[in-house]
Amino acid sequence: MKNKKLWWQLPLLVLLVAGTVFIVRQQHNMPYQKNTGFIFGTVYNVTYQADNDLQDEIEAALKQVDAEFSMFNEQSTVARINRGEQPQRSKMFQEVYELAQTVSHETDGAFDITVAPLVNAWGFGFKHEKMPTPQQVDSLLKIRNQMDFSAIAKGYGSDVVASLMRRHGVENFMVEIGGEVVTQGVSPHRVPWRIGVTKPTDDSLSTGGELQTVLNVTDRAMATSGNYRNFYYKGGRKYAHTIDPRTGYPVQHNILSATVLADRCAVADAYATSFMVLGLDRSREVLDRHPELMVYFIYTDEQGQLAVWHSDNLKVEDD
Repeated sequence: MKNKKLWWQLPLLVLLVAGTVFIVRQQHNMPYQKNTGFIFGTVYNVTYQADNDLQDEIEAALKQVDAEFSMFNEQSTVARINRGEQPQRSKMFQEVYELAQTVSHETDGAFDITVAPLVNAWGFGFKHEKMPTPQQVDSLLKIRNQMDFSAIAKGYGSDVVASLMRRHGVENFMVEIGGEVVTQGVSPHRVPWRIGVTKPTDDSLSTGGELQTVLNVTDRAMATSGNYRNFYYKGGRKYAHTIDPRTGYPVQHNILSATVLADRCAVADAYATSFMVLGLDRSREVLDRHPELMVYFIYTDEQGQLAVWHSDNLKVEDD
């Protein structure tokens, strides 16, 4: 009786195996699409395995984000608010605004979407050797009615496109907007997605594009904040031109690049910016409270040489 029962189950097992082989083979033969375009003042690239080209839907999704947060779109919600108008704030706008406030709280104000006027003042000063006066800095610190989501919008846009991919049942994809990345599954080479971290150099045009390391990034988001071509020397050491929104002055620490891996790219984007402000020691304090984050920092040591510190839970090729 037992053998008879097994006999009747055999055809079902054969069908199951055959179906699995068919699905795997079909997926293996499915092409990878590659779409690129321009959004938020930068370039986006999306690579995904699907039978259909989804660029129209990708463009539509990104235009929704652009309509809320773009500083290059005069009719965006943030641009209208900055002009003193009172447009209705969408669910999307409120979601990103609240995330920005959360990260600001978790980093003791190191992340601040109202810091743009200070950044602009110092950036102009560095270029023209006419730094803002203490009075100008104090004045800009008090005027916090201008919002700029540049340090979180690209990451959020990558999350939005990733969500679009998942809604279409796409299992393997990589979304990248201005260096902010979300991946899932495997690359066209059937291996985990590998994302490079640029090495800070004195090449003002960044023509070399030398990589510090390459990270395996699978089913995660990654964002990097760094002043690769915007730093100065003091006492033989490099310092990035990063403005501390709490003081209004450039930070005096030696982190040149902060790469963060998280479940969401908007989160990684915001924390990467925050760590550039906090410096190595303070950033590690924040990381003690957020073990879900993984980081890769490039900084200059006491001898002025490039050095690296990364989370213990982050696997790095050159370790």
